[in-house]
Amino acid sequence: MHALVIYAHPEPQSFNAVLRDVAASTLTDSGYEVEVSDLYAMKFKAVLDRDDFSTVHDEQRFNVTLEQRHAATHHSLANDIVAELDKLLRADLVIFQFPLWWFGLPAILKGWIDRVFVSGVVYGRSNIFERGKLKGKRALVSVTTGGPAASFGRDALNGDLLDILAPLHRGVLAFTGMTVLPPFICAHVPYAGPQERVEMSHRYREHLLALDRLKPLEMPRLADHLEEIESSMKARAR
Repeated sequence: MHALVIYAHPEPQSFNAVLRDVAASTLTDSGYEVEVSDLYAMKFKAVLDRDDFSTVHDEQRFNVTLEQRHAATHHSLANDIVAELDKLLRADLVIFQFPLWWFGLPAILKGWIDRVFVSGVVYGRSNIFERGKLKGKRALVSVTTGGPAASFGRDALNGDLLDILAPLHRGVLAFTGMTVLPPFICAHVPYAGPQERVEMSHRYREHLLALDRLKPLEMPRLADHLEEIESSMKARAR
C-alpha cells in the first residue's frame, strides 16, 4: 500500500511537522510505503497559469479545464505537476497536513490542488463523486487551529469545523471520488505546552492506527442528483 502526506507549513520545527512525522512513521510501521510532499521546502509553485502547459489548446482564451485536459492527453503538463500527480495516483491513502488559516487552506496547498487535480485525470464531466477517477482511495485531513476547541462547534463562535472543512472534504476529495475519513483536529496549538503536544501526538497515532475502523463521512452521490442535472442541461439546450 502507498500513502502520500501533503504537508503545508513554512516552519520546519512546527507542530504540523511533528504530526507529519507521526503519520510517516506510523504508516511505515503499518506496512505502507510513504511519500511526503513538503510544499514549502519544495518551493512548490502555487499559481496556476499558462506556464503549466507546454502545449496550447486555445490561444485566445485561457480555459483552465480544457487546457488541463489537452495537456494531459498530449503529455505536456509541467514537470512538477507530473511528479505530484504520479504520487497522488500511486497513493491508496492521502493525508493533508496543514494549519487552518483564515478558515481555509494555506495558499500553497490550495495551489497544489488547483494544479495537481487535473481535469480529465482525477475527475471529468460525469466522473465525479462516486464515479470520480480517484475512487478507491482514502483521504484524511489533519489540521491544527489557533483557536481553542470550545470556539468550534455548531453553536460556537467559529462554527462547526466540519462545515469549515466542507470545501476540501466535499468539494475536492469526495468530488474526485475519494472516501473521506473523519478529520484529526488539534486545537489551540500555539498555546499548548510540551505535555499537551505529546498527548496530541499520541492521539494522532491512535487515530491513524484505527483508520480501518473509522466510519467515512457521508457525502453526496451523483446518482441521487442525475434527474435535476439532466433537467438543467435540457433547459440550457433549449
